[in-house]
This record gives sequence, structure tokens and C-alpha cells, in this order.
Amino acid sequence: MTTIAHCNTVDEALLLRSVLEGSGIPAFVPDELIAQTAPQNLFASVTRVRVQVAEEHAKAARDTMDAMDRANPERPSTTIP
Repeated sequence: MTTIAHCNTVDEALLLRSVLEGSGIPAFVPDELIAQTAPQNLFASVTRVRVQVAEEHAKAARDTMDAMDRANPERPSTTIP
């Protein structure tokens, strides 16, 4: 799995996962449960809430994220590693 984004909130990560999956790109939020049950532990780290995809889908996922940013320039930008 390749981390394609670091999101500020679990909601932002889940929204991104939903958009990616709607585009046919399987995505995974490995920090989903910790962000919901013990957010103080996660947000003390530098990784925040990660969104991951399989390596073969990484370019398509980044292209989808770029299209999201172009379509809504006022949306807070997701950090891309």
C-alpha cells in the first residue's frame, strides 16, 4: 500500500476514500479506528490520518485528487507525501 494523502480529520480521509472508490480506485484508511476512538493519540503524531491505495493505483488516485483541487480551489488541500 502507498500513502497518497495525510488528512487533518478522519472525516476528510473518509470523504477522500469515498471519492476514490467512486472513481474505481480501492482505498484504505488505516488510521480510521484510532482516529475515531482515541484521536488524541493520532493527532500527537506527524502522520495524521493516512489514505492509502495499492501501488498500481497511486497515479490514478493522485490524478483524481488533483482534479478535486481544480474543481474546488477553496477546499483545504490534502497533504500529499
